[in-house]
Amino acid sequence: MKFLFLTAALLGLSMTVHAQQTGKPEDTEVWKPVPKTVRGKLKTTPPPAGALVLFDGKSLSEWVSADDRTQPAQWTVADGVLTVDKSKGNIETQRTFGSYRLHLEWRVPAGITGEGQVRGNSGVFLASLGKGDLGYELQILDPHQNPTYVNGMAGSIYKQRIPLANPGRKPGEWQSYDVLWLAPTFKPDGTVLTPARVTVKFNGVAVQKNVALAGPTRYIGPPQYEPHGAAPIKLQAHGDPSAPISFRNIWVQELK
Repeated sequence: MKFLFLTAALLGLSMTVHAQQTGKPEDTEVWKPVPKTVRGKLKTTPPPAGALVLFDGKSLSEWVSADDRTQPAQWTVADGVLTVDKSKGNIETQRTFGSYRLHLEWRVPAGITGEGQVRGNSGVFLASLGKGDLGYELQILDPHQNPTYVNGMAGSIYKQRIPLANPGRKPGEWQSYDVLWLAPTFKPDGTVLTPARVTVKFNGVAVQKNVALAGPTRYIGPPQYEPHGAAPIKLQAHGDPSAPISFRNIWVQELK
């Protein structure tokens, strides 16, 4: 009998993994309702006392390659701005974090081309769980007159949480994210004790309000937790063909 139960369990796991591997990205895209466009205002918040400056306009000393953490980050720094180098892959912080407050500013270049997900695509992984795009992604995308699936637009928790509004600005203008990240916790057996929760202000407008997440981001299939501890923050070098986006004024303040 135990053998039969074990066989059934393994078969169920195999079917689940197979379904995740053979599903389509479109299966987890949501197109309605479309959040209302509202007027947002860039928040150029300076780092408070006790915050760690992750990018000061000069140095990438706090960052490494996400694909090889022994290597330094190699994106472009010029005129106080950090610009994605898509040929160098994602970058992430040297340090790891639990719960925190994060501020960063980003800009889609003026004259951006493409549409939907191939128009200024990037992301902030609030907890990076490894190479590539493993982790919990807060989406970055051109938000101005750029229709796409709403759980993949700027301000979304990618393929999980639709933003409450679209306060995005035009290409060429700076945008701001202010994030409160409450990291998930796990029981000794690896099951979830408390899920990750996130609050996001996009250009000063609350677009996520203490929402619980179902697990890390997945491009195909539903999210699912696996136990982890403190993690780096990761910035995405998306492979879309549009011009790369830029960042400035990035700081984090850990919560005790």
